[in-house]
Amino acid sequence: MEQRLPIIMLKGLILLPNQEVKIELNNTLSKDITSLATKSYNRHVLVITPKNTLEENPEVNDLPEVGVVGKIKSRIELPNGNVRITIKGIDRVKILKFDNNSQNNDILEALVTKIDLPEVDEVEKKATIKKLNELTIAYVNSSSHISNSILNTIKTIDDLSKLTDTICSFIPLTFSKKLEYIEEINALYRARNLLKDIQIELEVLKLDAKLDQDLQNSLEASQKEFILKEKIKIIEQELGTKTTNDTSEYETRLKSLNLPSKINNKIESEIKKLNYTSEMSPENAMIRNYLEWMLNLPWDKQSFENFNLNDIKTKLDATHYGLDEIKERILEYVALKNNNPEIKSPIICLIGPPGVGKTSIAKNIALALNRKFYKISVGGLNDTSELIGHQRTYMGANPGKIIQGLRKCATKNPLFLIDEIDKMIINYKDDPTSCLLDILDKEQNTEFIDNYLEEPFDLSQIFFILTANSAENIPQALKDRLEIIYLNSYTDYEKIAITNKYLIPKILEENKIDNKIISISDDMLLYLINAYTNEAGLRDLTRNLEKIIRKLVVQDKLNERTKISKIRLKEYLGVPKYLKPELKKGEMLGEVNALGVTPNGGIVIPVETVIYEGKGNITFTGMLGKTMEESVNVALSYIKAHQKEFKLEDFFFNLKDIHIHFLEGALKKDGPSAGVSIITSILSTLLNKKINNTLAFTGEVSLNGNILKVGGIKEKIIGAYNNNIKKIYIPASNELDLEEIPEKIRKEVDIILIKNYQEIFTELF
Repeated sequence: MEQRLPIIMLKGLILLPNQEVKIELNNTLSKDITSLATKSYNRHVLVITPKNTLEENPEVNDLPEVGVVGKIKSRIELPNGNVRITIKGIDRVKILKFDNNSQNNDILEALVTKIDLPEVDEVEKKATIKKLNELTIAYVNSSSHISNSILNTIKTIDDLSKLTDTICSFIPLTFSKKLEYIEEINALYRARNLLKDIQIELEVLKLDAKLDQDLQNSLEASQKEFILKEKIKIIEQELGTKTTNDTSEYETRLKSLNLPSKINNKIESEIKKLNYTSEMSPENAMIRNYLEWMLNLPWDKQSFENFNLNDIKTKLDATHYGLDEIKERILEYVALKNNNPEIKSPIICLIGPPGVGKTSIAKNIALALNRKFYKISVGGLNDTSELIGHQRTYMGANPGKIIQGLRKCATKNPLFLIDEIDKMIINYKDDPTSCLLDILDKEQNTEFIDNYLEEPFDLSQIFFILTANSAENIPQALKDRLEIIYLNSYTDYEKIAITNKYLIPKILEENKIDNKIISISDDMLLYLINAYTNEAGLRDLTRNLEKIIRKLVVQDKLNERTKISKIRLKEYLGVPKYLKPELKKGEMLGEVNALGVTPNGGIVIPVETVIYEGKGNITFTGMLGKTMEESVNVALSYIKAHQKEFKLEDFFFNLKDIHIHFLEGALKKDGPSAGVSIITSILSTLLNKKINNTLAFTGEVSLNGNILKVGGIKEKIIGAYNNNIKKIYIPASNELDLEEIPEKIRKEVDIILIKNYQEIFTELF
C-alpha cells in the first residue's frame, strides 16, 4: 500500500524502528514539516538520514532508498522559539519517489510503500535470537556504560526484526554501522552482522579492561594517592567549593553487608561519585536516595521460619473455619521443607467470591509460618513501572512495589499477597501481567532486575500468594505459573458455625464486651442470613452482627443477656431486604430454575417463557451474551426436530412468537450451561405443564439432546442449596465433581445425573 509522507532529515542521528528520539528544531522549515504532519498525515513523517552528513543541501540521488516511518508523539513550543518533538520509529519503508509538497514547495515529500520481508527459517530464527540474547547479556555484564534494563526488554521479544533494532539502539555502534542497519531489510542478515559487531565490541572491552588493569598495576600506591589528591584540589578550585568526606557512614554500612562482588563494586562506585558531587547539585540527592535503597535492602537477612506442623495447624484452625485445601497445601509445603530446606515455596492463587477469606487466610499463613506479611494491591493497575520501578535517571524515581515491600519487611523471605490479579488493566500502552511472569517464575526470579536498582535481586525466597475473584480474566501465560486453589461459597449452615465460633466472639473481643451480652439461636441466625444477606462470603453478615452489638451497647444492655428474635432483628436491622425461595409464590407456567456462577458465587436464575400469536419470531432478554443466545437457538432447533416425541405435532412455530426471559436482568449472563433450563421452560409453556420451583437444572444441550459437561458444579450446587432447591439435574459427565460437594448437601439435595434430555422429558412431562 503506497502513501505520501513529509520528510524530516536527521544529520548525524539515526532513528530505528521501535526507538524514540527527542529533537529540538530551530528552523522554520522543520517546524512547518511537523505542523503539516500533525494536520494532514496523522502525525506521521518519513525520517531519513543522508549518507553525507557534511552536505548542507543533499541531492535527491544522495538520499537513501529506505527510510523509517516515525510518529510524532509530542510537540512542545519552547520559550526560545524552538520546537521540541519526540518521534517514535514504527517501520522501515521503501522510498519510490521524492517530490515537493503542493502547498509548500520547500517541503520535501516521498511516496513510500511497505517492504515485503523475506521469509526466515523458524529454526534458524530461534537459534539466532538465542545467540543474540546470550551475546547481549555478556556485553551488558562486561560494560559499565550500559544499563541492565535492556535485559528486561529483550527477554520478552520473540520477533527477530524488532530484537535487532532494539539491541542496535542500545549498543554504542558507529554512525555508519547504524546507517547500514537501517538500509538492511532482511532481519536475518542484520542479526548476523549484529552478532559479529557485538563480538568485536566484546573483544574491545576485554582489551580495554586488560590495559586498565596493566596501567593500574604499574602505578605505585603513593603515586595513585598523589594524583587523586591533586585532582581533588583542581576540582575544588574550579567549583569554588570544598568537598567534605561524609561518605564514611555508607562505607561502614557497606562493609557490614555480605554482597556479591558486582553489586558491592557498584555501590562503592556510587559512594565515590557522591564524594565528588556538590551538595547543591540535584544529582547529590539522587545518589543518596539510590544508596539508601541499596544499603537498606535485605540482601542477606532472613526471618526464622516456623517448621512445627502441629503449631502451624493450630494457628490456621484458630482463625478460619474450613478452607481445608489451602491449609493442607501449607502443611505439605512445611513437611517438604523439613525434609529439604532448599525447596522453593509454591506460588498459590486463591480464587473465590468476595468475603470467603482469601486475604485473611493469607495473613494467617504468614503469622503461622513466622514470615513478615506484605500486601500489594494490583486491582486497576495499568503501569508496569509500579511493579518493576522507574529508570533512575528520572527525578523522583523509586523502585517498584516488590522492592519497596522487601525494604519494609527487612527480610528476604516474607509472604507477599498480590491482591486482585484478575482486575489488572491491559491496554495498548502497557501490560502489567507480563511483569508478573518475571516476578513469579521460579526459573527467572532468582535474578529479578528492578529498573531503579539496575542490579539483580533474588526473589526466590518470597512466598507468593495471589488472589482473584474469577479465573477467566487471568491471562493463560500467568495462569500456567500458578497453583490455583478455589475457595467456594459457604453454605448457610457453614455460616452459622462460623458465626458462633469466630464472628461473634471476635466482634465482642474487639469491643471489649462480655460474651454473655447476646443470645441468638441457630434458627434465628439462619433467618438473619436468609432475610438480611445475599452473599457467598461473610462480609454483610459481619456488618449486620456488628450493628446488632452496637444497638445493644447504645441501649445500655451490657449487664443483661439479650435474646435475639425476629422482632428484635426488625428493630435493629430494619425490614428484611431479601426475598428467599421459601417466601416465593407457587409454580408458574414456563418458569424454570437455571443454575449459574458469578464472581460472588453460585446463584439460581429463573427462566421464563411466553408464547403468543405472531410470525415465528424469537425474542430473548435478560442481558445475555453471545454464547447464551446460541443456547436459545440450539434449544429451539432441538424441540422443532423432535416435535413428534414431545407431542407437539399440532403446534405451528411459524404462526407463534416465543419470548424467553432470564430474570436478574442487571446481571450479565453468558455460557452454554443454561441449555437444559431453556428447553424445559419452553416445553413447560407448550405442554401447559408447571415445573416445581424446588427443581433446578444445569447442562449444555447438543442438537441431538445429549447433555454435555459444564463447569462450576460445586458453586452451582452450593448456591442451589442455599436457595432451598431440593432436586438438581446435572450432566452425567460431571459425576466426578460431586466428590467435592459437602456430605451434608449431598444428603439433603437430590442430584440427578442425566445423559440425554429425553430422560428429563420422561420424568417431568
